[in-house]
Formats: sequence, C-alpha cells, structure tokens
Amino acid sequence: MRTLRGAAVLALVAALMAVQARAAEPVKIGFITTLSGPAGVIGKHMKDSVELALDHLGRKVGGLDTEVIYRDDQRKADVGKQVADELLKKDRVNFVAGIIWSNVMLAVAPTVTGAGTLMVGTNAGPHELAGKMCNELYFTTSWQNDQTPEAMGKHMQDQKITDVYVMAPNYAAGKDMVNGFKRYFKGKLVDEVYTKLGQQDYQAEITALRAANPKAVFVFYPGDMGIQFLKQYAQAGLRDQIPLFSVYTVDETTLPAVGDAALGNFEARYWSPDLKNEASQKYVADFKKKFGYTPSYYGAQSYDGILLIDSAIRAVKGDLGNKKGMVAAMRKADFKSTRGKFTYNVNHHPIENFYLLKAVKGASEVEMQIQKTVFENHKDAYYQDCPMKW
Repeated sequence: MRTLRGAAVLALVAALMAVQARAAEPVKIGFITTLSGPAGVIGKHMKDSVELALDHLGRKVGGLDTEVIYRDDQRKADVGKQVADELLKKDRVNFVAGIIWSNVMLAVAPTVTGAGTLMVGTNAGPHELAGKMCNELYFTTSWQNDQTPEAMGKHMQDQKITDVYVMAPNYAAGKDMVNGFKRYFKGKLVDEVYTKLGQQDYQAEITALRAANPKAVFVFYPGDMGIQFLKQYAQAGLRDQIPLFSVYTVDETTLPAVGDAALGNFEARYWSPDLKNEASQKYVADFKKKFGYTPSYYGAQSYDGILLIDSAIRAVKGDLGNKKGMVAAMRKADFKSTRGKFTYNVNHHPIENFYLLKAVKGASEVEMQIQKTVFENHKDAYYQDCPMKW
C-alpha cells in the first residue's frame, strides 16, 4: 500500500510540476499586418494598439511573460502564408493575430488553424470564414466584411437614395462589401466598378463616373487607396455635386492626408473614437498620450484582440496547452471591449452595433462623428452556414 501511495504522490508532484512548467512558459503571439508600402499606415495603427494593450496588461498577457513577433505581409497572400508558416514552425507561437486584407486572411487562417493553433483576426472578415469555413480555432474581434456596408445600404435605402454608382477594389473584401451593400440597398445601381487592389490613379474611373451622372456614389477604398480616391474626387469638383457614401475609406488613417477633401462624407462603422464607453475612452485617451495621434478602428480591433487572448489564458490559468478551455473562454467575450459589451455568434464573429458617421470640421482638424445607430446587435449573413454548434 505504501508503494502505491508513494507512486500516487510522485505522479501528483510530477503533474503539478508539469503545470508549473507550462505556466512559466512565455506566451508567444505572432502578429501579421502590413508594415511597409503605402498601406503601412494601417499596420502602424494596429501595432501601436497592440503595444498599448500590452502596457495596460503590465506587459503580461494572461499573467504570463509575453513576446509579440510582428511580421509584414506586404499586402500579398503568398507572403502572408509564408510568414505564418515561419511563425508556426520556427517561432512556435501560441497564437497568430492581425491581418488587414481578406485575400491574405484566406491564405493565413486555414494555415494557422490547420496547424492546431488559435487564430485571432483583427480586421479582415471574408465571408468564407464566417460560413462554411468557420473553425473552432478561429475568432475575429472586428466584423464580417458584409456587415458594415449592410449598415450603409440600410441607411441609403431608408433615405430613399437611388441612382447609385458603386466602386471597390477587385479582391475578396471588395466583392463582400458590395454584396453587403446590395443586401439592404434595393434602389437603382447606375454601375458597379471594380478596380485593381492598391490602385493609386482613379482619373479614368472618375471621368466615367461623371459621365454616368449618378445621384450618389458608394465606395470601399481602405488606406492609401482611399487617400488617392478622395483627393481625386474632390479635385474633379465632384465633392459638392454628387454625395459620397463609403465604408473603410474615410477614417483616422486617411483623414490626416485627406483633410477637407473628406468633409461631408458619410461612413458606416462599428466603432469610432467618439464612442462613449469606459474601455473605449481609456483606449483613445491613452493612445493619444502615448503616440500623439488619434487611433482608428484598425487599432481598436487589434487592442481588443490582445485582450481576448488575455481572457483566454487567464481562464485556463496559463495552461497554453488547454486549447479547448481557451476556446470556451473566448466564446464568452469576457473582457472590456472598446465597442462595449458584445456577444459572439456561433461562427465566432461579433454580434454588435453599427453606426452612421459624418466627416465634420472639429476643433483643430476634420474628424468623424457618430450621427446615429443603424443596427443594434447585428448578426452577419453567413452564420447559419457555419456547422459549429455550441
């Protein structure tokens, strides 16, 4: 009996030592975004927000020493997949997060989840990952692509706007954005134009737009594309002639370069720096103090992503091998999100509010201000195609 009791004690001690060893391991997070080229400004907002989240957590995610490894995808799907492979195999990260572009996400997410690693998207929301390709190990702290343009489509439909000219880049998110817009906007479309991803010159398209003489324009041009389109639209004298409605085009990454050329523009979003809740106001104030500029939703989503990971690790008491426990914790969304309280749908995409914003002249610069709530607790259009049940 003594021998059996002794063996049991030794087994218990070994198990405790194993748990302690795992708890002592640092957590490694691979964060992929675009850090070079014209779109690098978006990546900077995201990286700076990750750093602020780390500050707020005492530089320990889930109470563990933390290493965040930043990688540049160069806005290319093949590069994104390559750096994801390196993070998984060489750096042996516990989580992969980030990703701006949907074409990159469609290459990276299956690579990460296929390796049995948790993926936390903090921007791109291609419909495939919300529907049939949903995965237990994939979460997003942003939205599904269609949701925001759905809000703008509803607003324009409610306003009885018609004869709308639609433009977007020709890639996964561009198609999702237009599909989302058309899901709620039922008025007449004058034309539906797709341009090259990363395109900088829109003179030919604007000439064609002018000739079509629509009553309104709806566009999706994130980052550097938005800067160039907005400037050229204003220079063509169309700002005061044809109202411009957009998503992910006029924001805190583009306003410093665009300025007055954005005045009067309407946008739809799930978050804005003027959103009134405790977590958001702390994030915005501390971000401005640390970095000296106004954060964007790209940043807010990335900040939330780190807090989501933190909540998961805390729930399993630092046991990074307990992925089922971390998934269960993440599904609860038990952290102070910058958007306020939200819940996860069965496909691990947020059920959240969406707002109409307008570009107005602020105290010292052009800024976006919330005008009204378009959707409350809005679900994406693809969750019923997701086979997960929980």
